[in-house]
Amino acid sequence: MDALDIIASVLVLGIIVVSLLSNVVVLICFLYNPEIRKQVPGLFILNLTFCNLLLSVSSMPLTLVGLITGGYPEGSGFCQFVGFLDTFVTTNSMLSMAALSIDRWVAVVFPLNYHSRIRHRDAVVALAYTWIHSLCFSTVATCRSWVGYHRLYASCTLCNIRANGAGTQFTIFTVALHSLTFLLTLIVLCVTYLKVLKVARFHCKRIDVITMQTLVLLVDFHPSVRQKCLDEQRRRRQRATKKISTFIGTFVVCFTPYVITRIVELFSSGTISPHWGVLSKCLAYSKAASDPFVYSLLRHQYRKTCNLLANKVLKRSPLNSSSSLRMESCAARSANNSNNTNNNQQ
Repeated sequence: MDALDIIASVLVLGIIVVSLLSNVVVLICFLYNPEIRKQVPGLFILNLTFCNLLLSVSSMPLTLVGLITGGYPEGSGFCQFVGFLDTFVTTNSMLSMAALSIDRWVAVVFPLNYHSRIRHRDAVVALAYTWIHSLCFSTVATCRSWVGYHRLYASCTLCNIRANGAGTQFTIFTVALHSLTFLLTLIVLCVTYLKVLKVARFHCKRIDVITMQTLVLLVDFHPSVRQKCLDEQRRRRQRATKKISTFIGTFVVCFTPYVITRIVELFSSGTISPHWGVLSKCLAYSKAASDPFVYSLLRHQYRKTCNLLANKVLKRSPLNSSSSLRMESCAARSANNSNNTNNNQQ
């Protein structure tokens, strides 16, 4: 192992740990909070969490083993099974992200008709399509023996070396796979989230107009209060842009290098650096570690559930913790007041 392989191994190990911990926390929050289970997006998040956990315990560890040992026995049935899971899970997770973006678009653009347009039955139908779509591609690749250990990515995945006798068919299959998963999901994400951003900016402008009219009428406001209103106005405009950029940006950064490398590998006669192949695969793996934070753990409902679980594990109630903090602050204030009184008497 050279220095780059050691760095890649440490990176994969870190991704495995973060992905397992964060996705397990999301799963616990889903099982603990009935309000999250009642929501339609919760089904998509549950499916995405399942895919991330499956990827973290199947394909990622074998990539780590491949980096440490320098290879994996080719032709192994277990490696082909892991390659099947890798194709299935990656495709399923991408389509789940597309379903989440459509759900957010309907919720923002049609808020009054959301519950009639998106129901649990519709979510189940969408999830059924993602599973059928993913199973079709992964099953075809496995039946054609196109999955195995790929040294370029140090993982059990689609392997063009195993498809030497069916070069044209493998090329068509790979292009169709990435077009109907990565490209389709990217288009859906861009269209839906940009429409959500447009609506959010429109509402921000309406709020800004009301805020400016209020500031003009209430001339007795203190300058600090006026500045706070303007700062909140600016943060409100930036908040929606940051969220949309995070949703689209993480998808593009994590999956684009891997997909482009796959396409270049098909049509280029030159050799691709194995270090770049492993790096692109690690970026694709990192999406499984970032999804819990992007879609779940940074939301107020999940953070509240995590706090409740933490208080339950530590055997303390939120009221007791907050009351103890109030008592400590009151004691500190009384001590300061007594010190000030003593100083004045002296």
